[in-house]
Amino acid sequence: MTDLQMSLIGGAVVFVGAVFVYNKWQEHKARKSVERAFSSEHDDVLMRTGEAPAPAVARQEPSFDLGSGGRGGDSGDAEQRYEPVVPDTVIGADDGVAPATEQATSLVDPLIDCLIPLALEIAVRGDKILPVLHTLRHVGNKPIHYIGLAVSGEWEPIAHGGVYTKLQAGVQLASRTTALNELEYSELVTRLRTVADEIGAEAEIPDMIEVMAEAKTLHRFVAGHDAQLGVNLMSNGAPWAMSTLIGALEKQGFDVRPDGRFAMPDGDGGVLFTLSTNVTLGADTTSHLTLLLDVPVVAPARDGFGSMVACARAMVARLDATIVDDSNQPLMDEALAEINGQVLEFYQEMEAADIPAGSIRALRLFS
Repeated sequence: MTDLQMSLIGGAVVFVGAVFVYNKWQEHKARKSVERAFSSEHDDVLMRTGEAPAPAVARQEPSFDLGSGGRGGDSGDAEQRYEPVVPDTVIGADDGVAPATEQATSLVDPLIDCLIPLALEIAVRGDKILPVLHTLRHVGNKPIHYIGLAVSGEWEPIAHGGVYTKLQAGVQLASRTTALNELEYSELVTRLRTVADEIGAEAEIPDMIEVMAEAKTLHRFVAGHDAQLGVNLMSNGAPWAMSTLIGALEKQGFDVRPDGRFAMPDGDGGVLFTLSTNVTLGADTTSHLTLLLDVPVVAPARDGFGSMVACARAMVARLDATIVDDSNQPLMDEALAEINGQVLEFYQEMEAADIPAGSIRALRLFS
């Protein structure tokens, strides 16, 4: 073997060793960043292994089948319970936990978002960084929000006129349909680094493997609690004429939607439950109506199921109809009372998971 060959082999060994050491250093740096960003004396914001949750109301349209399940869920993961305990704070990049306004925690929430600290070299004004931040608001269907540590010492949404010494980005870990995936997270990291460079910040990126695990765990909870309940009304005689029916529904308090569905307002700008005529737009008659409650997005205090049943009973007399199940069999008061009990258990599960039905967290996850 010539001296040249020996030199080349030696150089290759040194190069491979250097790459190995560099990669280990990068892993260590990323791990420390995660520890700083998520440091807390409380439990992990994701699930702990425990007893299997009580069967959730199955998501069907319409349905009174209260067996376990949910859209997009994996029954093999049902033995896990989502039991996070999260402080009402936002985690700072370097100095642990800082007080946060309710508005800030609703935007960047350590329970349902992946938090990414953005360390600033100097204080920045909101009006200068907002145009840059607005270039990255979604990856896939997952929203991205930003908050800043104002000179007042409070975390708040980035606003014109504000001055911030630290920033945090938060990408939602799961939605009603999917969990944050590797491609979305890779896109986020690439684009966020570009954004950070433009505003003079350094992004502290959490480890992808850990983030993916948290996203999948959260999505299992969402899929297992993605529940809708329907109450069916069947005409006792001839089908209802749509022109007459629309007037009756408006008198009952429903708002007409452009897609042909009707919404019952909750009194605060939201929707309590909806109604479907089960026919296409332009149809002249229908003999079957469905009132539908989106369970996780209606707060228990509003008694969405009770209100929906009361509405159905009022319409029974007005429309000469019968409350029936999906097989068009009459639903007795005993069956409705049993369903209501299971709805209350469902609400208790969501409350125990720190994602109360109708809360900002629930609205974000189940939008």
